[in-house]
Amino acid sequence: MRITSTMAETRHLYGDAPVGLVPTMGFLHEGHVALLEAARAECGTVVMSVFVNPLQFNEVSDLEHYPRNLERDVELARDAGVDMVFAPSGEEMYPLPVATVVSVPSLAVRMEGPSRPGHFDGMATVVTKLLAGLQPDRAYFGRKDAQQLAIVRRLAVDLSLPTAIVPRPTMREPDGLALSSRNVFMTAEQRVSALALSHGLMEAADAAEAGERDARLLERLVWDVMAAAEGVDPEYAEVATVRDVAAVDELSADSFLAVAARVGPVRLIDNVHFEVDAGGIVADRGIPLERPSVLYSQDPQSAEGEHDAARS
Repeated sequence: MRITSTMAETRHLYGDAPVGLVPTMGFLHEGHVALLEAARAECGTVVMSVFVNPLQFNEVSDLEHYPRNLERDVELARDAGVDMVFAPSGEEMYPLPVATVVSVPSLAVRMEGPSRPGHFDGMATVVTKLLAGLQPDRAYFGRKDAQQLAIVRRLAVDLSLPTAIVPRPTMREPDGLALSSRNVFMTAEQRVSALALSHGLMEAADAAEAGERDARLLERLVWDVMAAAEGVDPEYAEVATVRDVAAVDELSADSFLAVAARVGPVRLIDNVHFEVDAGGIVADRGIPLERPSVLYSQDPQSAEGEHDAARS
């Protein structure tokens, strides 16, 4: 496995086989590893990028304290069969002060957009740079960040980028909680409360697969489960189309039901995707781990923040 620091060097090492890219901001967990393994199964060359993107941070202190452990990430990447870890400097990614920003405002106006001003513009800009500069055939993103995935898919189409965007299921802890580095900051009691997010989503998934298509009813079902849980402060529960992140009254096209809530000191997000066709609805509930996450073998103080691809 090679560690590269420039886009030109990385491209120079490609062979003739398809290239798969997994963009990350480092400090890997099983969600990232699942993306790497998917890329390994489908591509001849697998590249993982590790770059903590300053455009995604509103506060300088948050950027400075974001966890970084490249040695750990390299070992996990090697175990997953990665061929190259692209770990650029800030100067490589942004050689001049940024004058061009990629924005997909119509897809960012809801859900996470109001809570994280500027985040999606920063994410879209760095993802565009990675896709343009590394020129992979395929790029892998988790469905855990449903709105981010929708934005990435749209910018790739709108900008005619020749990279196929490949979505992969959400990885969950053994009890169903969506995998996130923030989980380690909750107490045992708060973790139990946090299960309300996934429990509510699974109930909505069951209802949708049983024939319920009313988006407001599905939203209310999840909201009520979260609101009834002690210590959970819901922020939203919304159904949106996969294509445009547009509000819908009923499930008539591929959609996702996304939620956000605060549990103690932690803000959590989660979702289920609905594939809709004439035969009915199939919900992507994610994939549970068989054992506790590797995150719990780390010092929680070094796991601050949520690890987004290209971000999560």
